Amino acid sequence: MFINRCLESRIRNSAKQFPVLLITGARQTGKTTLLKHVFPEYQYISLDKTALTRSAKENPERFLLNCKPPVIFDEIQNVPELLPYIKAAVDADRHSYGQYVMTGSQALPLMQGVSESLAGRVAILSLYPCTWKETLSAPNRTPGDIFSNERMAEQTVRGFYPEFLVNPGLDAGEWYSSYLTTYLERDVRKMKNIGDLLRFQTFIELLAARAGNLLNLSEVGRDCGISQTTAKSWLSILQATYFIYLLRPWAQNRTKRVMKSPKLYFADTGLLCNILGVDSADRFFKAPEGPAVFENMVIMEVVKQLACTGNSASCYFYRTASGVEVDLLVKERGETFAYEIKNSLTFNSRMADGLKRFEKEHPFSSGKILTLEKEILPVTKTISRTHWSAVIEA
Repeated sequence: MFINRCLESRIRNSAKQFPVLLITGARQTGKTTLLKHVFPEYQYISLDKTALTRSAKENPERFLLNCKPPVIFDEIQNVPELLPYIKAAVDADRHSYGQYVMTGSQALPLMQGVSESLAGRVAILSLYPCTWKETLSAPNRTPGDIFSNERMAEQTVRGFYPEFLVNPGLDAGEWYSSYLTTYLERDVRKMKNIGDLLRFQTFIELLAARAGNLLNLSEVGRDCGISQTTAKSWLSILQATYFIYLLRPWAQNRTKRVMKSPKLYFADTGLLCNILGVDSADRFFKAPEGPAVFENMVIMEVVKQLACTGNSASCYFYRTASGVEVDLLVKERGETFAYEIKNSLTFNSRMADGLKRFEKEHPFSSGKILTLEKEILPVTKTISRTHWSAVIEA
């Protein structure tokens, strides 16, 4: 059962322009399935297997000679020793495109190797869990209004990993428990020699409780009983393995933007809800974390769509010392689109205050207050209240 992924067209186009493709993303986002679908004629080699990994590490040059392109190397971060030899093979025939396709689920160490060995030779694309649009192609999708509030809550709680769309009867609690265990034992231990995985899991839980909020890493470190240096290191692991997403603050001055605290989101709301104990649509609407989870879902929907299209848009949030806030700003081709996210059926005129005050200093193309109400209501010439699904590409 295959789910059509919006990244497919970018992959095909990139394979016509670059000798090497690298598809990054968390485990279980469907990287291998997608590449086998796009390139069924390619030789497939998994570097997650101990024997193959050992062989490739011991003699990467000979190993590569036995892997005639076109070839897919799955989990290339396990054997970074191959990268210089892939570079040499590519340089011997620079106009033979799409010959080496690789996947990786650990961005930080992988990108260091890629930037050193394959700069200018590789297209790098990111695959996140499914977008809302991709859920429409799920083979076992339940008929009905997928954007109803009830269905939205159910999907948000279960999450957007492809496995849930292919197998709707899957026990989410068991799946996420296994996913977390595998993640800790394999990805985390491979990146850093962390002896206390239980404390690392506590660190994740503390971050989950702060999803949708400004990240105060000193506070998280203190609550977890670790130093700020360790907290920074652990946060970098979560970023590098696509576990979390950090939304940067808007600032006209780039230096100020980098120095300010980001807002924290989880790459998938199902994983977030599992950690928080939000296990049903009813709990989603009643739990105090519900608004933050809803905001997380909308923010990541936009992030996932931008990763699919590959345009150069950038995402930010806005917050001032005086309390002016805008949840999401998308800057694209010189235009700015502003969004306020409210999981509410009742519109209050104060919901537009942040957008109005931001617009006075930073004119934007449009501002939307995204709510659970489907009726579109103009607020000003540039601001309207509309349904949250307005962020989903047609």
